[in-house]
Amino acid sequence: MLPKETDTVIVGGGQAGLAMSEHLSNCGIAHVVLERARIAERWRTERWDSLVANGPAWHDRFPSMEFSDTDPDAFASKHSVASYFEDFAKQIDAPIYCGVTVRNARRMENATGFRVETSEGLIEARNIVAATGPFQKPVIPPVVPELVGIKQMHSSAYRNPEQLPQGAIMVVGAGSSGTQIASELRHAGRKVYLSVGPHDRPPRSYRGRDFCWWLGVLGKWQAKTPPAGQEHVTIAVSGANGGETVDFRKLAETGITLVGRTQRFENGKLLFNADLVENIAAGDANYLSLLQEADDYVAREGLDLPPEPEAHIIPPDPDCLTEPVLSLDLAQAGITTIIWATGFVQDFNWLEVDAFGADGKPQHDRGVSTAPGVYFLGLPWLSMRGSSFIWGVWVDAQYLAEHIAAKRLAATG
Repeated sequence: MLPKETDTVIVGGGQAGLAMSEHLSNCGIAHVVLERARIAERWRTERWDSLVANGPAWHDRFPSMEFSDTDPDAFASKHSVASYFEDFAKQIDAPIYCGVTVRNARRMENATGFRVETSEGLIEARNIVAATGPFQKPVIPPVVPELVGIKQMHSSAYRNPEQLPQGAIMVVGAGSSGTQIASELRHAGRKVYLSVGPHDRPPRSYRGRDFCWWLGVLGKWQAKTPPAGQEHVTIAVSGANGGETVDFRKLAETGITLVGRTQRFENGKLLFNADLVENIAAGDANYLSLLQEADDYVAREGLDLPPEPEAHIIPPDPDCLTEPVLSLDLAQAGITTIIWATGFVQDFNWLEVDAFGADGKPQHDRGVSTAPGVYFLGLPWLSMRGSSFIWGVWVDAQYLAEHIAAKRLAATG
Protein backbone atom coordinates (compact mmCIF):
# COMPACT_ATOMS: atom_id res chain seq x y z
CA MET A 1 0.00 0.00 0.00
CA LEU A 2 1.27 3.45 -0.89
CA PRO A 3 2.13 5.82 1.96
CA LYS A 4 -0.07 8.88 2.33
CA GLU A 5 2.90 11.21 2.40
CA THR A 6 6.66 11.24 1.92
CA ASP A 7 9.43 13.73 1.37
CA THR A 8 10.05 13.00 -2.32
CA VAL A 9 8.11 11.21 -5.03
CA ILE A 10 10.18 9.86 -7.92
CA VAL A 11 8.16 9.18 -11.06
CA GLY A 12 9.75 6.46 -13.20
CA GLY A 13 11.39 3.16 -12.28
CA GLY A 14 14.11 2.98 -14.90
CA GLN A 15 17.76 3.95 -14.65
CA ALA A 16 17.03 7.54 -13.60
CA GLY A 17 14.52 6.66 -10.90
CA LEU A 18 16.73 3.96 -9.39
CA ALA A 19 19.82 6.18 -9.40
CA MET A 20 17.81 8.89 -7.65
CA SER A 21 16.54 6.38 -5.10
CA GLU A 22 20.06 5.27 -4.22
CA HIS A 23 21.27 8.80 -3.61
CA LEU A 24 18.19 9.90 -1.66
CA SER A 25 18.63 6.85 0.60
CA ASN A 26 22.28 7.78 1.10
CA CYS A 27 21.13 11.26 2.14
CA GLY A 28 18.51 9.86 4.52
CA ILE A 29 15.60 11.31 2.53
CA ALA A 30 12.29 9.40 2.70
CA HIS A 31 10.90 8.74 -0.76
CA VAL A 32 8.97 6.41 -3.05
CA VAL A 33 9.56 5.41 -6.67
CA LEU A 34 6.41 5.05 -8.76
CA GLU A 35 6.58 2.93 -11.92
CA ARG A 36 3.53 2.47 -14.13
CA ALA A 37 4.65 -0.97 -15.36
CA ARG A 38 7.76 -2.93 -14.33
CA ILE A 39 11.30 -1.88 -13.55
CA ALA A 40 13.08 -0.99 -16.82
CA GLU A 41 9.90 -1.70 -18.80
CA ARG A 42 11.11 0.00 -21.97
CA TRP A 43 14.12 -2.32 -22.13
CA ARG A 44 11.72 -5.26 -21.94
CA THR A 45 8.92 -4.34 -24.33
CA GLU A 46 9.97 -1.32 -26.41
CA ARG A 47 13.18 -2.65 -27.94
CA TRP A 48 13.85 -5.21 -30.69
CA ASP A 49 14.69 -8.79 -29.75
CA SER A 50 18.40 -8.76 -30.63
CA LEU A 51 19.23 -5.37 -29.11
CA VAL A 52 22.34 -5.06 -26.98
CA ALA A 53 23.67 -2.02 -25.13
CA ASN A 54 25.62 0.46 -27.23
CA GLY A 55 28.36 0.68 -24.63
CA PRO A 56 30.45 -2.09 -23.02
CA ALA A 57 29.37 -3.41 -19.62
CA TRP A 58 32.28 -1.74 -17.82
CA HIS A 59 30.87 1.60 -18.96
CA ASP A 60 27.08 1.23 -19.15
CA ARG A 61 26.43 0.58 -15.46
CA PHE A 62 26.18 2.26 -12.08
CA PRO A 63 29.46 2.67 -10.15
CA SER A 64 28.08 0.67 -7.22
CA MET A 65 27.22 -2.54 -9.10
CA GLU A 66 28.72 -4.56 -11.95
CA PHE A 67 26.89 -6.85 -14.39
CA SER A 68 26.79 -10.42 -13.08
CA ASP A 69 26.24 -12.12 -16.45
CA THR A 70 28.19 -9.99 -18.93
CA ASP A 71 31.94 -9.67 -19.44
CA PRO A 72 33.08 -6.08 -18.76
CA ASP A 73 34.20 -5.64 -22.39
CA ALA A 74 31.04 -7.23 -23.86
CA PHE A 75 27.71 -5.60 -24.64
CA ALA A 76 24.81 -6.59 -22.42
CA SER A 77 21.60 -7.88 -24.01
CA LYS A 78 18.38 -6.01 -23.33
CA HIS A 79 17.32 -8.85 -21.02
CA SER A 80 20.56 -8.54 -19.06
CA VAL A 81 20.06 -4.79 -18.73
CA ALA A 82 16.51 -5.24 -17.40
CA SER A 83 17.74 -7.89 -14.93
CA TYR A 84 20.59 -5.60 -13.90
CA PHE A 85 18.17 -2.86 -12.88
CA GLU A 86 15.94 -5.34 -11.05
CA ASP A 87 18.96 -6.61 -9.11
CA PHE A 88 20.09 -3.07 -8.41
CA ALA A 89 16.68 -2.16 -6.97
CA LYS A 90 17.01 -5.12 -4.60
CA GLN A 91 20.59 -4.22 -3.69
CA ILE A 92 19.61 -0.71 -2.59
CA ASP A 93 16.24 -1.85 -1.19
CA ALA A 94 14.49 0.76 -3.30
CA PRO A 95 10.99 1.71 -2.07
CA ILE A 96 9.55 1.10 -5.53
CA TYR A 97 5.88 0.55 -6.35
CA CYS A 98 5.26 -1.05 -9.73
CA GLY A 99 1.97 -0.97 -11.61
CA VAL A 100 1.22 2.53 -10.30
CA THR A 101 0.33 5.21 -12.84
CA VAL A 102 0.80 8.86 -11.93
CA ARG A 103 -2.23 10.73 -13.27
CA ASN A 104 -1.23 14.22 -12.21
CA ALA A 105 0.91 16.15 -9.76
CA ARG A 106 -0.16 19.60 -8.58
CA ARG A 107 1.10 22.08 -6.03
CA MET A 108 -1.10 22.11 -2.93
CA GLU A 109 -2.96 25.31 -2.14
CA ASN A 110 -2.07 27.01 1.15
CA ALA A 111 0.56 24.34 1.85
CA THR A 112 4.12 23.43 0.99
CA GLY A 113 4.55 20.61 -1.44
CA PHE A 114 2.53 18.63 -3.95
CA ARG A 115 -0.46 16.35 -4.17
CA VAL A 116 0.23 13.41 -6.47
CA GLU A 117 -2.79 11.55 -7.81
CA THR A 118 -2.04 7.96 -8.77
CA SER A 119 -3.99 4.90 -9.83
CA GLU A 120 -3.55 3.65 -6.25
CA GLY A 121 -4.50 6.79 -4.36
CA LEU A 122 -3.10 10.17 -3.33
CA ILE A 123 0.36 10.96 -1.98
CA GLU A 124 1.55 14.26 -0.56
CA ALA A 125 5.22 15.15 -1.02
CA ARG A 126 7.58 18.06 -0.58
CA ASN A 127 9.41 17.27 -3.82
CA ILE A 128 8.74 15.65 -7.19
CA VAL A 129 11.46 14.12 -9.38
CA ALA A 130 10.42 13.52 -13.00
CA ALA A 131 12.63 10.55 -13.89
CA THR A 132 10.70 9.27 -16.90
CA GLY A 133 13.71 9.57 -19.23
CA PRO A 134 14.17 10.83 -22.78
CA PHE A 135 12.26 8.04 -24.59
CA GLN A 136 8.69 8.87 -23.69
CA LYS A 137 6.52 9.31 -26.78
CA PRO A 138 7.54 7.80 -30.16
CA VAL A 139 7.54 10.21 -33.10
CA ILE A 140 6.24 9.17 -36.51
CA PRO A 141 6.30 12.17 -38.87
CA PRO A 142 3.02 12.64 -40.79
CA VAL A 143 4.66 12.04 -44.16
CA VAL A 144 3.02 8.95 -45.65
CA PRO A 145 -0.80 8.80 -45.31
CA GLU A 146 -2.24 5.67 -43.74
CA LEU A 147 -4.53 5.33 -46.76
CA VAL A 148 -1.52 4.31 -48.83
CA GLY A 149 -1.86 0.88 -47.25
CA ILE A 150 1.78 0.39 -46.29
CA LYS A 151 2.58 -0.93 -42.81
CA GLN A 152 4.18 1.83 -40.78
CA MET A 153 5.73 1.46 -37.33
CA HIS A 154 8.10 3.24 -35.00
CA SER A 155 11.41 1.56 -34.27
CA SER A 156 10.22 1.01 -30.68
CA ALA A 157 7.54 -1.37 -32.05
CA TYR A 158 9.98 -3.39 -34.18
CA ARG A 159 10.94 -6.79 -32.77
CA ASN A 160 12.36 -9.00 -35.55
CA PRO A 161 12.19 -9.55 -39.33
CA GLU A 162 9.53 -12.26 -38.99
CA GLN A 163 6.91 -9.79 -37.75
CA LEU A 164 7.01 -7.82 -41.02
CA PRO A 165 5.09 -8.65 -44.21
CA GLN A 166 7.05 -9.90 -47.19
CA GLY A 167 8.53 -7.17 -49.37
CA ALA A 168 11.14 -4.42 -49.23
CA ILE A 169 11.55 -2.17 -46.20
CA MET A 170 12.27 1.53 -45.85
CA VAL A 171 14.04 2.50 -42.63
CA VAL A 172 13.91 6.24 -41.95
CA GLY A 173 16.61 7.45 -39.59
CA ALA A 174 20.22 6.34 -39.44
CA GLY A 175 21.17 6.68 -35.80
CA SER A 176 22.01 3.67 -33.66
CA SER A 177 18.53 2.14 -33.90
CA GLY A 178 17.95 2.72 -37.61
CA THR A 179 21.33 1.39 -38.73
CA GLN A 180 21.15 -1.72 -36.56
CA ILE A 181 17.59 -2.53 -37.62
CA ALA A 182 18.43 -1.98 -41.29
CA SER A 183 21.47 -4.25 -41.01
CA GLU A 184 19.49 -6.99 -39.26
CA LEU A 185 16.78 -6.89 -41.92
CA ARG A 186 19.33 -7.04 -44.73
CA HIS A 187 21.07 -10.04 -43.16
CA ALA A 188 17.65 -11.69 -42.97
CA GLY A 189 17.50 -11.44 -46.78
CA ARG A 190 15.20 -8.43 -47.06
CA LYS A 191 15.63 -5.60 -49.54
CA VAL A 192 16.31 -2.50 -47.45
CA TYR A 193 16.43 1.24 -48.09
CA LEU A 194 17.96 3.46 -45.40
CA SER A 195 17.22 7.20 -45.18
CA VAL A 196 20.32 8.93 -43.79
CA GLY A 197 20.28 12.36 -42.16
CA PRO A 198 23.00 14.30 -40.30
CA HIS A 199 24.90 12.08 -37.88
CA ASP A 200 28.08 11.50 -35.94
CA ARG A 201 29.70 8.09 -36.31
CA PRO A 202 32.51 7.49 -33.83
CA PRO A 203 34.75 4.44 -34.15
CA ARG A 204 33.56 1.53 -32.06
CA SER A 205 37.12 1.10 -30.92
CA TYR A 206 40.48 2.58 -31.86
CA ARG A 207 44.02 1.66 -30.89
CA GLY A 208 42.69 -0.99 -28.52
CA ARG A 209 40.25 1.23 -26.62
CA ASP A 210 36.46 1.51 -26.93
CA PHE A 211 35.03 4.82 -28.08
CA CYS A 212 33.39 5.25 -24.64
CA TRP A 213 36.91 5.31 -23.17
CA TRP A 214 38.07 7.82 -25.75
CA LEU A 215 35.13 10.14 -25.12
CA GLY A 216 36.02 10.01 -21.45
CA VAL A 217 39.73 10.81 -21.68
CA LEU A 218 39.10 13.45 -24.33
CA GLY A 219 36.57 15.18 -22.07
CA LYS A 220 33.68 14.81 -24.47
CA TRP A 221 31.27 13.12 -22.07
CA GLN A 222 31.54 16.17 -19.82
CA ALA A 223 30.68 18.70 -22.54
CA LYS A 224 27.98 21.00 -21.16
CA THR A 225 26.15 21.84 -24.38
CA PRO A 226 26.04 20.36 -27.89
CA PRO A 227 28.12 22.14 -30.55
CA ALA A 228 26.26 24.95 -32.28
CA GLY A 229 23.89 23.57 -34.89
CA GLN A 230 24.42 20.00 -33.68
CA GLU A 231 21.52 19.79 -31.21
CA HIS A 232 19.60 17.25 -33.29
CA VAL A 233 22.49 15.31 -34.83
CA THR A 234 22.17 11.63 -33.95
CA ILE A 235 25.00 9.25 -33.06
CA ALA A 236 25.41 6.07 -35.10
CA VAL A 237 27.17 3.49 -32.94
CA SER A 238 26.55 -0.20 -32.36
CA GLY A 239 27.26 -2.92 -29.83
CA ALA A 240 25.85 -5.57 -32.20
CA ASN A 241 28.01 -8.52 -33.30
CA GLY A 242 30.43 -7.92 -30.47
CA GLY A 243 30.68 -4.21 -31.24
CA GLU A 244 31.36 -2.64 -34.62
CA THR A 245 31.87 0.76 -36.19
CA VAL A 246 28.88 1.94 -38.19
CA ASP A 247 30.19 2.36 -41.73
CA PHE A 248 27.52 3.38 -44.23
CA ARG A 249 29.63 2.34 -47.20
CA LYS A 250 29.90 -1.17 -45.78
CA LEU A 251 26.14 -1.18 -45.22
CA ALA A 252 25.74 -0.32 -48.90
CA GLU A 253 28.10 -3.18 -49.82
CA THR A 254 25.72 -5.61 -48.12
CA GLY A 255 22.95 -4.47 -50.45
CA ILE A 256 21.31 -1.67 -48.46
CA THR A 257 20.39 1.30 -50.65
CA LEU A 258 21.23 4.60 -48.95
CA VAL A 259 19.08 7.66 -49.64
CA GLY A 260 19.05 11.19 -48.27
CA ARG A 261 16.82 12.59 -45.59
CA THR A 262 13.15 11.83 -46.21
CA GLN A 263 11.37 14.98 -47.34
CA ARG A 264 7.78 14.24 -48.38
CA PHE A 265 5.36 11.81 -50.04
CA GLU A 266 3.82 12.65 -53.38
CA ASN A 267 1.86 10.59 -55.93
CA GLY A 268 2.97 7.27 -54.53
CA LYS A 269 6.62 8.35 -54.25
CA LEU A 270 8.88 9.18 -51.35
CA LEU A 271 11.05 12.20 -52.14
CA PHE A 272 14.46 12.64 -50.52
CA ASN A 273 16.69 15.64 -49.94
CA ALA A 274 19.81 15.83 -52.11
CA ASP A 275 21.93 15.72 -48.96
CA LEU A 276 23.12 12.11 -48.79
CA VAL A 277 26.68 12.85 -49.94
CA GLU A 278 26.85 15.82 -47.58
CA ASN A 279 25.57 13.81 -44.61
CA ILE A 280 27.98 10.94 -45.22
CA ALA A 281 30.89 13.36 -45.64
CA ALA A 282 30.06 15.12 -42.38
CA GLY A 283 29.89 11.76 -40.61
CA ASP A 284 33.28 10.82 -42.07
CA ALA A 285 34.73 14.12 -40.90
CA ASN A 286 33.44 13.48 -37.37
CA TYR A 287 34.94 9.99 -37.44
CA LEU A 288 38.36 11.13 -38.70
CA SER A 289 38.41 14.06 -36.30
CA LEU A 290 38.00 11.74 -33.32
CA LEU A 291 40.79 9.50 -34.62
CA GLN A 292 43.09 12.51 -34.89
CA GLU A 293 42.21 13.71 -31.40
CA ALA A 294 42.94 10.22 -30.11
CA ASP A 295 46.31 10.13 -31.90
CA ASP A 296 47.21 13.51 -30.44
CA TYR A 297 46.24 12.33 -26.96
CA VAL A 298 48.38 9.19 -27.27
CA ALA A 299 51.38 11.26 -28.37
CA ARG A 300 50.82 13.88 -25.68
CA GLU A 301 50.45 11.36 -22.86
CA GLY A 302 53.13 8.96 -24.15
CA LEU A 303 50.75 5.98 -24.13
CA ASP A 304 51.79 2.58 -25.46
CA LEU A 305 48.76 1.99 -27.69
CA PRO A 306 49.40 0.36 -31.09
CA PRO A 307 48.85 2.67 -34.09
CA GLU A 308 45.98 1.82 -36.41
CA PRO A 309 46.63 3.58 -39.74
CA GLU A 310 44.09 1.43 -41.63
CA ALA A 311 41.30 2.97 -39.55
CA HIS A 312 41.92 6.29 -41.34
CA ILE A 313 41.21 4.84 -44.79
CA ILE A 314 37.80 5.78 -46.21
CA PRO A 315 36.73 3.26 -48.88
CA PRO A 316 35.36 4.28 -52.31
CA ASP A 317 31.79 5.52 -52.58
CA PRO A 318 29.14 2.95 -53.58
CA ASP A 319 26.74 3.59 -56.48
CA CYS A 320 24.02 4.95 -54.21
CA LEU A 321 26.41 7.75 -53.23
CA THR A 322 27.78 8.53 -56.70
CA GLU A 323 24.26 8.41 -58.20
CA PRO A 324 21.91 9.29 -55.31
CA VAL A 325 18.26 8.24 -55.47
CA LEU A 326 16.10 11.33 -55.04
CA SER A 327 12.68 9.70 -55.32
CA LEU A 328 11.30 6.21 -54.88
CA ASP A 329 8.01 4.81 -56.12
CA LEU A 330 6.99 2.65 -53.18
CA ALA A 331 4.89 0.23 -55.23
CA GLN A 332 7.54 -0.24 -57.92
CA ALA A 333 10.23 -0.74 -55.26
CA GLY A 334 8.04 -3.36 -53.58
CA ILE A 335 8.14 -1.54 -50.25
CA THR A 336 5.54 -2.97 -47.86
CA THR A 337 6.88 -1.59 -44.55
CA ILE A 338 8.27 1.73 -43.33
CA ILE A 339 10.11 1.75 -40.00
CA TRP A 340 10.44 5.21 -38.52
CA ALA A 341 13.62 5.38 -36.41
CA THR A 342 12.86 9.02 -35.78
CA GLY A 343 13.21 9.33 -32.04
CA PHE A 344 10.94 10.44 -29.25
CA VAL A 345 9.47 13.55 -27.64
CA GLN A 346 9.07 14.21 -23.95
CA ASP A 347 5.64 13.96 -22.35
CA PHE A 348 5.08 15.69 -19.03
CA ASN A 349 1.33 16.19 -19.27
CA TRP A 350 0.93 14.68 -15.81
CA LEU A 351 3.15 17.34 -14.22
CA GLU A 352 0.84 20.34 -13.76
CA VAL A 353 3.33 22.90 -12.51
CA ASP A 354 4.86 26.09 -13.87
CA ALA A 355 8.13 24.48 -14.92
CA PHE A 356 7.97 24.63 -18.72
CA GLY A 357 8.83 27.19 -21.35
CA ALA A 358 6.67 28.36 -24.23
CA ASP A 359 8.05 25.45 -26.28
CA GLY A 360 6.86 22.97 -23.65
CA LYS A 361 10.37 21.98 -22.64
CA PRO A 362 11.41 21.76 -18.98
CA GLN A 363 13.11 24.86 -17.60
CA HIS A 364 15.88 23.90 -15.21
CA ASP A 365 19.49 24.31 -14.15
CA ARG A 366 21.21 20.90 -13.94
CA GLY A 367 17.82 19.34 -13.31
CA VAL A 368 16.74 21.82 -10.62
CA SER A 369 13.50 23.20 -12.00
CA THR A 370 12.43 26.83 -12.02
CA ALA A 371 9.42 25.55 -10.04
CA PRO A 372 10.60 25.05 -6.44
CA GLY A 373 10.45 21.41 -5.37
CA VAL A 374 10.37 20.04 -8.93
CA TYR A 375 13.36 18.20 -10.40
CA PHE A 376 14.13 16.61 -13.78
CA LEU A 377 16.46 13.67 -14.27
CA GLY A 378 17.59 11.52 -17.21
CA LEU A 379 17.09 14.11 -19.94
CA PRO A 380 19.67 14.57 -22.73
CA TRP A 381 22.20 17.25 -21.87
CA LEU A 382 20.70 17.76 -18.42
CA SER A 383 24.11 18.78 -17.13
CA MET A 384 26.44 17.25 -19.74
CA ARG A 385 26.62 15.06 -22.81
CA GLY A 386 26.56 11.90 -20.68
CA SER A 387 23.40 12.82 -18.75
CA SER A 388 21.06 10.36 -20.47
CA PHE A 389 23.48 7.42 -20.12
CA ILE A 390 23.42 5.00 -17.18
CA TRP A 391 26.59 6.29 -15.52
CA GLY A 392 25.73 9.90 -16.34
CA VAL A 393 22.28 9.78 -14.79
CA TRP A 394 23.89 8.42 -11.61
CA VAL A 395 26.12 11.52 -11.41
CA ASP A 396 23.19 13.88 -12.00
CA ALA A 397 21.06 12.04 -9.42
CA GLN A 398 23.74 12.57 -6.78
CA TYR A 399 23.70 16.31 -7.44
CA LEU A 400 19.91 16.50 -7.19
CA ALA A 401 19.76 14.39 -4.02
CA GLU A 402 22.33 16.63 -2.36
CA HIS A 403 20.31 19.68 -3.45
CA ILE A 404 17.17 18.22 -1.86
CA ALA A 405 19.06 17.34 1.32
CA ALA A 406 20.60 20.80 1.58
CA LYS A 407 17.22 22.45 1.08
CA ARG A 408 15.73 20.29 3.82
CA LEU A 409 18.58 21.12 6.20
CA ALA A 410 18.14 24.85 5.55
CA ALA A 411 14.40 24.59 6.21
CA THR A 412 14.90 22.83 9.54
CA GLY A 413 17.65 25.16 10.66
